[in-house]
Amino acid sequence: MGVNIHFDAVWQKAREADILGSMGSVRHVLDNAVTENFFSALQIELFDTKKVWESSAELRTAISEYIEVFYNRQRRYSSLQHMTPYKFESQSSQWLAACA
Repeated sequence: MGVNIHFDAVWQKAREADILGSMGSVRHVLDNAVTENFFSALQIELFDTKKVWESSAELRTAISEYIEVFYNRQRRYSSLQHMTPYKFESQSSQWLAACA
C-alpha cells in the first residue's frame, strides 16, 4: 500500500510541471490498481536500472521506449497466461479465425 503525501510544496511543483496528482477516493483501492501496477513496473524495470539521465529529453525517450518496445510488446503478463501482449493477440486472432 502506498502513502499519499500532501505537502503544499509538492503540489506546487507538480502544478508547475503540469502533473496531475492522484484523484483516487477513500476505500476504492482498486480504482487505480492498474495504474499503480504500471508505475511500479516502470520504477523497478526502468528507473531502478539507471539513476541519471543526461536530459529530460533523454528521460522522455527512455520512458517512451520502455512503454512502446518493452512493456507493450515484450513483457510477459500473468493475466495473459504468461505471454506477451503481441503473442496473446496473435493467438487470439488465430483462435477467432478458426472459430469463424
